[in-house]
Amino acid sequence: MIDIHSHILPFVDDGAADWAAALAMAQDAHQDGITAVIATPHHANGVYLNPASRINELVPELQERLQEAGIPVQVLAGQEIRVYGDLLADLERGELLTLAGTRYILLEMPSSRVPRNMEETCHELVIQGLIPVIAHPERNSEVADDPRKLEKLIDLGAVGQVTAQSLAGVFGSKLQKLSLDLCRRNLVHVIASDAHDSGHRPFGLSEAYRVVEKELGSATFDFFQQNSRNIVENGELIRAIYNGSRNLRQRMFGIFSRRG
Repeated sequence: MIDIHSHILPFVDDGAADWAAALAMAQDAHQDGITAVIATPHHANGVYLNPASRINELVPELQERLQEAGIPVQVLAGQEIRVYGDLLADLERGELLTLAGTRYILLEMPSSRVPRNMEETCHELVIQGLIPVIAHPERNSEVADDPRKLEKLIDLGAVGQVTAQSLAGVFGSKLQKLSLDLCRRNLVHVIASDAHDSGHRPFGLSEAYRVVEKELGSATFDFFQQNSRNIVENGELIRAIYNGSRNLRQRMFGIFSRRG
């Protein structure tokens, strides 16, 4: 398995506190069946600032420590970028990172609302050839009340990333139900852990995938697994799996999207 969203990088945010915690998280990831993890520290969320240069310094050091410890997990660089006014300018200045150097860029909305400039930001990123990945939309109050607000972003070319613990029911049955509903609406395209530590917010991808296979079927299980690989490989994402009859259909990004 591949995890595109984690807070395994130490010293930078509310994730791993130090190298020992980062190594423990990596060991947990390995035991969960994860082979590659993208480190996505919070950036510009009002608390943490982690420009590209800082992350690019720490990721190679973490990878070296993992190799020395014999933990077979690859760590790649990224950011979880809160949508903010200077995002496009900072991207041009080289302060922002995409996921593992691909065209996919992880964006975070405040939990209470969809930012007024969210559609414009996604539109501009798509024009520049990037694909916004919307982090944990199921935890956004406005999306929970009206999933059509997420659908507008998906129609612009963004993709949705649901949190493993949300799908697994760790955050409660209501959030689990919403997460599954967003999957059935073709508004979720990838599962990621958003892991912060080894205890309260672990990786837990394998449990989320068990729920997916049970509730949504083996085709959806494969859909999410393949999309995680495609992001790291900078490939095309499968955009949809359900139609009105809940039969399998595969729509590749760039062919069936409005901007294809």
